[in-house]
Amino acid sequence: MIGNDIVDLSQAAKESNWKRAGYLEKLFTMAERFLIHVAKDPEAMVWLLWTMKESAYKAHTKDTKIRTFAPSQIFCNNVIVHPTLATGNVIYMGHLYYTQSTLSEAYIHTIAGEKTGVLKHSKLKISDYDESDSAYRNSNPASVSHHGKYLALIYL
Repeated sequence: MIGNDIVDLSQAAKESNWKRAGYLEKLFTMAERFLIHVAKDPEAMVWLLWTMKESAYKAHTKDTKIRTFAPSQIFCNNVIVHPTLATGNVIYMGHLYYTQSTLSEAYIHTIAGEKTGVLKHSKLKISDYDESDSAYRNSNPASVSHHGKYLALIYL
């Protein structure tokens, strides 16, 4: 199974106050909070880890049909960040998911799958999101995510 998540960084800056008391503790493990605090860009690290968790959760729910979202029970590790790309692993309910993330000034996008081959062979399409237009569903994407002005579709 495969999952993806996208965060529009300008929208996230308007909607979320991740610096408020208790926010990071509610969503992230101690190790993840350490990564946030030592990051060159802590806000980008928050959204990178969030998209990793969300994309793995989406892959997991497609496979198991269990929808219990508990971000602090989803563990990101082995996170390697480059200027425009990040990789890592996510453990959720005993399942290991591999992640690959695109980092841009406008958005952070992550794709997660239980096999690295799925990540390599999937096709990603990111476009403008119009909530009144659901025609993209007719193209049968394997995974859909949208936030702010972005729509991310994954095809296998």
